[in-house]
Amino acid sequence: MKKPEYYEADVLFFFDGKPLELSLYETLFRRMEAEFPDATVKVQKSQISFYGRHLFGAVSLPVRRKKSWPEHCIVVTIGLSNQLESPRVAVAVEPYPGRWTHHVLVSEEAQIDDELLGWLREAWEFAESKR
Repeated sequence: MKKPEYYEADVLFFFDGKPLELSLYETLFRRMEAEFPDATVKVQKSQISFYGRHLFGAVSLPVRRKKSWPEHCIVVTIGLSNQLESPRVAVAVEPYPGRWTHHVLVSEEAQIDDELLGWLREAWEFAESKR
């Protein structure tokens, strides 16, 4: 995966004071790096974004946490052409017809599984099919 020059320092700054969340992200990143070797990662102020030709996924920290959400988690955002019907999806919105944004909470490493990576693969393919 293509990383900018200061990627490691930017990731540490992004997760400053959140070692559990950093550990979850590092596990997810290792899986994504193996699955998407041609992708690019970019650390921004509010999220870490993953791109092919277009944005296909992101990781963020919960800003408006619902009471039912785990205390320590990361939010994996996935863009698809259809709505995922899964209890793992915390929030799903359709900002444009035929474009669904899904937020999946990850609070333990076991949740970084083949199902989540499959959704990210679908998101990659959907993003790559856009003009």
